[in-house]
Amino acid sequence: MNARRLLLVHAHPDDETIGTGATMAHYSASGAAVTLITCTLGEEGEILVPELAQLAADQADQLGGVRIGELANAMQVLGVEDHRFLGGAGRFRDSGMIGTSANDNPRAFWRAASDEEVFKAAVSEAVAVIRETRPQVVITYDPNGGYGHPDHIMAHRVTMAAVDAASDPDWRPAPESASEIVGEPWEISKLYWPALPKSLLAKSIQMLKEQGSDFFGLDNADDFPFATPDEDVTTVVDGSRYGQAKQDAMRAHATQISVDGPFFALSNGIGQGIFATEYFQLVRGEVGPDRNEEGHEIDLFSGVA
Repeated sequence: MNARRLLLVHAHPDDETIGTGATMAHYSASGAAVTLITCTLGEEGEILVPELAQLAADQADQLGGVRIGELANAMQVLGVEDHRFLGGAGRFRDSGMIGTSANDNPRAFWRAASDEEVFKAAVSEAVAVIRETRPQVVITYDPNGGYGHPDHIMAHRVTMAAVDAASDPDWRPAPESASEIVGEPWEISKLYWPALPKSLLAKSIQMLKEQGSDFFGLDNADDFPFATPDEDVTTVVDGSRYGQAKQDAMRAHATQISVDGPFFALSNGIGQGIFATEYFQLVRGEVGPDRNEEGHEIDLFSGVA
């Protein structure tokens, strides 16, 4: 097995590139084994390509198939060879935003919040990957899912439960799990949540103002509910060598993201900066000794034996 193994769990195709694309490219290029689990196909996404508008969930409902290809192209750009869908492509469906009819789809990932059997099945699928790939480091969302999307929240809950279950020799998978549970129990060394430091958000707001735009109408980073207090940020990954790769991987997600130089926009049309330096909060394990002048850890594997 590769000496350094990183597992990331994201909700939809494109989430991985927006939040952790430079980090994935950095560790792939350094020789680490990088595995991505994507929990849904992103079937409920809004489509930015007019000629593909008829593929939307309320029309032909074929967007998920397109996004499988977009994800594969993005991973090729980032150098990630091991990318999987939780339980296989289409096992769990994009739940849409909270309170929408998509939440009630029989295959919606968010059903795991109220159906214990669905939750156990999702956890079992994640455990299978953890025990197979045996990562020292895992990345997933914080309890709010980064910005409150139900699939992001569920990705957090499933990952946290799977990390615990994977290390438990007495744990047994759900009967509904399609994946074979292989290997011995495995305990990870470190678990991170991606972080958006308030200071970085403040700089982004100012940069967008200078471009004649705004960030969700906010003037102050303190008013944004999902930013991370700077003191909670433990780790900084310098992916500056892979900034162009991150931009190109974003372009691969053409139905969801429009890229204009160092900025990108989703379906809301609001510009945001593309940052090759990515930030994290360590929530399990110990901060390693490799640190910058500000005291931030600079390597996700720092201190891992």
